[in-house]
Amino acid sequence: MTTLIGPEFAAAFPVLQQDSGIAPGTVYVPADPGKVFWGRLPCRADTAVATIAPGSTVVVDTVSHEGILEDQGSDPVRYFGSHGVDRADVLDDAVAVAARRRREPGAGPHIVTGPIAVDGARPGDLLAVRIDDLAMRAPYGVVSTRHGRGVLAGRPGFDGDYGQFCRVRERDGRWFGTMPLDTAGRAASAVFPLDPFLGIIGVATDTGTRVGSVPPGPHGGNIDVKLLTPGATLFLPIQAPEALLYIGDPHFAQGDGEVALTALEAPLRATLTVDVIPAAEIAGGFGGRIGPFAAAHGLLIPTGMHPDLNTALELCVDHAIDLVTGLFDADPRQAYLYLSAAADFTISQAVDQVRGVHGAIRRSDFGAGAGTAFARRILECV
Repeated sequence: MTTLIGPEFAAAFPVLQQDSGIAPGTVYVPADPGKVFWGRLPCRADTAVATIAPGSTVVVDTVSHEGILEDQGSDPVRYFGSHGVDRADVLDDAVAVAARRRREPGAGPHIVTGPIAVDGARPGDLLAVRIDDLAMRAPYGVVSTRHGRGVLAGRPGFDGDYGQFCRVRERDGRWFGTMPLDTAGRAASAVFPLDPFLGIIGVATDTGTRVGSVPPGPHGGNIDVKLLTPGATLFLPIQAPEALLYIGDPHFAQGDGEVALTALEAPLRATLTVDVIPAAEIAGGFGGRIGPFAAAHGLLIPTGMHPDLNTALELCVDHAIDLVTGLFDADPRQAYLYLSAAADFTISQAVDQVRGVHGAIRRSDFGAGAGTAFARRILECV
């Protein structure tokens, strides 16, 4: 990892330690070692760390894997200290996870908090996860590439294991990340806006063993759609009883494609409202295949995921046609033509074994939605 020691680190805001700022009566899931998985995702056999009723709000802490991985010394106090961060500005739960948990061989890097059971949720239902708030827990993060996983893997000069510590700064009432651009220590740098989101939001897989945290799938997981900022709702097809929701891979910023391997990885506290759409309601108002999709900021956001990027795009377009036809009573062929004229399809990430593509369909392009309960439920989230 690249280490650039500049002036003494000055925190842009106080760190948000575990339990700090939690109001009485809040359903709260901390990221302590007994409530996280490292590198693997919950499956149907796992026991929930909390249970909530549909329609409930829950506050969940996440920690980043950056700063605690083996190639960074497995010691966040020492790693971040090498960048001028005081011990008081290192998250205690990150220190505890690094000290008390170990990754299994072959597991992914991500730390996920959960799982959280949703009372009464069943396979065939759809879990609606609304992101109400994402609070930055530390005023710094890390961008890295490793293991030959970036888009330029194998390219001389770009391959290898290296990364960059980035500070958070405030400017004109907004938060920005700062990154040196010259390893010789000259003044070249970049300043980029922060827009935090969770790279991993998922439900347990219908398997007896835990799958790795890197590839996304029908369960959601590591979908890395950067539009899932506060105000967005992600819809996930439930695979196992009680859904067993989890979150992780917190990001302060990411470019579509996530080309080097990681985003600006940094810890977040998430406030989520979680609800269930019953299978009968879906069947009554949606004829297509259900996969992870979102409603956010005036957009409908279908996804497509496959190891082959072209196939991922094809699946995303199929999913987009299903959404337009199911929510607006459109003819599928007319929906296909509309998408070509007016919708955008973007690479979410190209580095997680399974490639991801997401679409952006403007709700404002359409009139009243279909008269089904399902359409009303989805469109009220856009």
